[in-house]
Amino acid sequence: MELMVLLNALVTRLLFVLHSLIGVWRVTAVKKEPKYWLLALLNLLLCLEAGLTLKFKQGRGYKWFSPAIFLYLICIVPSLWLLEIHHGTQYCGNEPGAVQVNVSNQDFNQSRDSSHGSEGTDHHIIQTAKVFVNQLSTICETVWTLALHQTFLLLLVVGRWLLPIGVEITRDQLSQLLLMFVGTAADILEFASETLDIEDVRKNYALINAILAVWTWSMLQFPLDLAVQHIGCKSSAPARRIPSLLLCRYSAELWNIGVSLFIQDGPFFIVRSILMGHFRIFNQMLVFFTAKNILVVTLQLYRLAVITLDFRATVLQKSRKGEVCCCPCEPYEARAHAIGHQENEMKEFVAVPPKEESQAPSEDH
Repeated sequence: MELMVLLNALVTRLLFVLHSLIGVWRVTAVKKEPKYWLLALLNLLLCLEAGLTLKFKQGRGYKWFSPAIFLYLICIVPSLWLLEIHHGTQYCGNEPGAVQVNVSNQDFNQSRDSSHGSEGTDHHIIQTAKVFVNQLSTICETVWTLALHQTFLLLLVVGRWLLPIGVEITRDQLSQLLLMFVGTAADILEFASETLDIEDVRKNYALINAILAVWTWSMLQFPLDLAVQHIGCKSSAPARRIPSLLLCRYSAELWNIGVSLFIQDGPFFIVRSILMGHFRIFNQMLVFFTAKNILVVTLQLYRLAVITLDFRATVLQKSRKGEVCCCPCEPYEARAHAIGHQENEMKEFVAVPPKEESQAPSEDH
């Protein structure tokens, strides 16, 4: 097993575990009940997955699914749910930062002075760590929750980048996937922060749960890599129908359209429409992002119609001409590779003269 593959696999999962533990710590501190530390046991699933991946896959990932990302979602999402539900119980002053800085500096000076008369450097490090933890505990609850949301989405993108890729996915496909994840993460963060920060929403417990359910549903696209990979098909298969050919040929494009319609922009549009239509909640940003969701959904439906009509016309035209070619559901790269391979074989065949012609002059001589 390569050393870099091993390091990337272990370091990424360690970051996932540490971030999940920070979320559990915040839940325990907010709820003031030690029983919430049981949420940390979910990280055992991530440790088990790491061991199995290192043993059977030599640390590398799978073709269409990332178990590490999925288990990270299982570890951190319950903590974020509890923090969001508990979000409105702590009041944040207008200027909490100044008080926090003064208190932390005073505590730090006391710990430094006390360390001179103690055992030395080790005691000083412990006291400094305690002061640092106390300072973090004084940060406003809403700031903590937003910071966990932001670092969570950033860590999803960075973690997917650091995780070793499998043999089925190329670095070009990984770069495309990461760029998609960046845009997706920004939209999801905006949806959660913009809708849950509305005062009327915070007063409705059922509405908070509905928004968090849609937010959780939108996170399920991150463990899947179908947005940049095509599903393979066999050209020797029996007669095919247009839908199966379309799905096989444009699997990546159709997955992106499906994610937008059913996992992200579609559900986001429904939630925002309910907020404005039923609950009579209006503000400038809510109206803007609702219009943006409508535009994205319309463009995705237009893209689906263009792909379907184009593909159907191509298949019908070739069937009328009676052409027999590569399976139309194969990706362009695979067909180009097959055509190039056939051309190379033809060139080699032409370059080598037949044996009968090369031996003819010698017989005449």
